Amino acid sequence: MTTVTKKELVDKIAERTQAKRVLVKRIIQLFLDEVIAELRKNNRLEFRDFGVFETRTRAARIAQNPKTLGRVEVPAKRIVKFKMGRLMRENLGAVAVKSAKTK
Repeated sequence: MTTVTKKELVDKIAERTQAKRVLVKRIIQLFLDEVIAELRKNNRLEFRDFGVFETRTRAARIAQNPKTLGRVEVPAKRIVKFKMGRLMRENLGAVAVKSAKTK
């Protein structure tokens, strides 16, 4: 498994669309900024067939430090939950089946 950076994603999209790299980078950054802004407002982002992003609040809890075994209070916090859409589920499911068959 490899990591794809935002720069590599920008390069791929710029190459496929024949658009200038600077423009593609600006558009992708604006998109990501809008996603963050909407999640900050507790809005649900739904991209048909891709997936849904929404925020949830994780309750405060008492955890245990594995090193000292002492009790630690973990405050409540907001997290982002992602649920795959139909096309992503079908495509990733097909990959998992193919790799399982090759083993």
